[in-house]
Amino acid sequence: MLAEAFTSLPEGVRLRTIVAADLPFLSALYASTRMDEVNQVDWPQEQKTAFLEQQFQAQHQHYQQHFADAEFLLIEQYTQKGEQSQWQPIGRLYLDERSDEIRLIDIALMTGYRNQGLGTNLLQQLFAIAASRDLAVRIHVEKNNPAYRLYQRLGFGMLEDKGVYDLLEWRDTRPT
Repeated sequence: MLAEAFTSLPEGVRLRTIVAADLPFLSALYASTRMDEVNQVDWPQEQKTAFLEQQFQAQHQHYQQHFADAEFLLIEQYTQKGEQSQWQPIGRLYLDERSDEIRLIDIALMTGYRNQGLGTNLLQQLFAIAASRDLAVRIHVEKNNPAYRLYQRLGFGMLEDKGVYDLLEWRDTRPT
């Protein structure tokens, strides 16, 4: 299992398999990643909310159907407030290991956890896992996705132009 290979997570961060009770959080996370797009449409807020929920449900069903063997992981952070402590969901990491690649189906963090290095940490660990298994890492990315530049900076290259999406690939280029 890929999740167990992430051995250098920052202190207070863990990965675990999603469960049905996580769907409301996952829906809110999805909405947070699409808010800029939806805010460009002149719809009432309740219509935007309903649209985002419908889109999340469609995406979730698609992932479950087309990536049946994938690992759907929740990224959690340990928080302590006064005497209460708990694991708080902060993101998701969906991975599918295949014979020639690890498909990075999706990685997303809640707004307050973006641009702080956690996504980079997870991707660099994924690269180390892929390199140890002699696999590429591939991801479909929308051309206007703000994370596109991060993927390029981390060494992903264009494998195929798919219209709205690009299929990007990372390979270990270190000499063996």
